[in-house]
Amino acid sequence: MFKELESALQYEYKDISLLETAVTHSSYANEKGPGNKYNERLEFLGDSVLGFITADYFFEHFKNVPEGDLTKLRAATVCENSLYEFAKEINLGKYLLLGKGELHNGGRERASILADAFEAVIASIYLDGGIEEARKFVLRFVEKAVENHQVSFKDYKTQLQEVIQKNPEEKLSYVLVEESGPDHNKSFTVEVHLNSNVIGKGTGRSKKLAEQEAAKEALALMGL
Repeated sequence: MFKELESALQYEYKDISLLETAVTHSSYANEKGPGNKYNERLEFLGDSVLGFITADYFFEHFKNVPEGDLTKLRAATVCENSLYEFAKEINLGKYLLLGKGELHNGGRERASILADAFEAVIASIYLDGGIEEARKFVLRFVEKAVENHQVSFKDYKTQLQEVIQKNPEEKLSYVLVEESGPDHNKSFTVEVHLNSNVIGKGTGRSKKLAEQEAAKEALALMGL
């Protein structure tokens, strides 16, 4: 079972007992009797590791976003609903060790249990492999969530489009002007054009993020 889960996590443990504890719910440990470990302490640590990794990521990749917006973005990323969605991506519920009562009550699909287990898994990877392995795991989900707007942050492209639509004869377009870096760490630079004029330029880890940065610059130039 754990080999299959390691494959889903894309991480191989040196100490597999950490993973076993991460997926063990208190209901299962209580049924097994005193001395059996469960994931609540790992969940506590994982919450802090997740908070640090996401804060660092948003600080570095949204350089012009004020503190208040960064806080909202991080909160949207680490909330129970987001973690529940992340856990479902790796089918984490399938691997949870639950007591009979929790199993009967649909614990494998319960958002709170899955979100807590996901945080515990983060902690287990951190303890086994260090912060960089934990970062690699977390950003698999966070980067995609931001790119797909699963977590909300200010949508500068939509805001810019709404401004331009007031003049129907004007046309907006986004042009990729540069792509650099290895596959695992690419950087994209995009210009936003109003008709034939460049009104903004932005760089990001994906084309969508670069387009957002370009739109943001264009809005700033308009005084918005």
